[in-house]
Amino acid sequence: MDLTRLRLLVELDRMGTMAAVAEVVGMGTSAVSKHFAVLEQEAGVPLLVPDGRRVRLTPAGHRLAEHAVDILARVEAARSELAGSGDPVGRVNLVTFISVAPVVVLPALRRLRDRYPGIEVRVIEHEPDEALQALQTGGADLGLVYSYSLVPRRFPDSLTLRPVGGEPLLLSQPSGPPASSRPMTRRRLRELSEASWIANSRGSDEDELVQRMCAGAGFAPRIRHRIDNLDVVEQVVAAGLGVGVMPKLAAATRRGVVHSPLGELGGIRRVYLAGRTGGWAWRPIALLADHLAEAAAEVLDAPGPAAAGR
Repeated sequence: MDLTRLRLLVELDRMGTMAAVAEVVGMGTSAVSKHFAVLEQEAGVPLLVPDGRRVRLTPAGHRLAEHAVDILARVEAARSELAGSGDPVGRVNLVTFISVAPVVVLPALRRLRDRYPGIEVRVIEHEPDEALQALQTGGADLGLVYSYSLVPRRFPDSLTLRPVGGEPLLLSQPSGPPASSRPMTRRRLRELSEASWIANSRGSDEDELVQRMCAGAGFAPRIRHRIDNLDVVEQVVAAGLGVGVMPKLAAATRRGVVHSPLGELGGIRRVYLAGRTGGWAWRPIALLADHLAEAAAEVLDAPGPAAAGR
């Protein structure tokens, strides 16, 4: 198969439209279309299907694109080895959850930009459920996602994971008696059986985490608020309107709020890098992953065991 046509397939998988591919590679749309027609003949299976006025990749097309990333990466590595290492160039779409953006993503991107200015990173903010969908459909190339130890997440087999760290969970509660910053106990947790609990609105993991944690203390929580923004969660707590689970990285010092370590009652939140199998060999993705792992190691605890459910 021709390497140029494989590159076009990879770009279509990343960018989604013929027009975008044509603009990036400097070809006319009709020329790009002809290349794909030849590639389908070479592959012997349909790679594209109409989707309104656009086209989308078939499952075979997605699979060939994954192989193409690995093939092109190996060709690039061979050329660099023979002709001297060149600077990596390319665009990577990174999907991440918000609480690691200031302390992991931004430091990593600053270092990556200083060392490899030819790598362009576009950041997309999503909770893990949406992030995993974007990774599977090609809307993102690399993702930072999390899983609670009390609520193991089932990750798709089409994705490969790299653990980068973990963080303890805290209970965020209004200050004043009986609140305390001492580690939480089951007895003290039971004192919050009538409290209004806060959970996330974009996924079921937080609900399940709160349910399991409180069940261990002998009661069923009343989830009254659903808020995604952790800063707003803290404001609701400070106003005395609820209590919620807070990852350590997101827990800021705020008047009217007390954070109690949950320890084994709440478990930990594990953070992973996730990417499509076959995509990690592309140098811009590999370098971005390395920089994110480096930044994560500075603020997170050592990675825990591999995700359950895989």
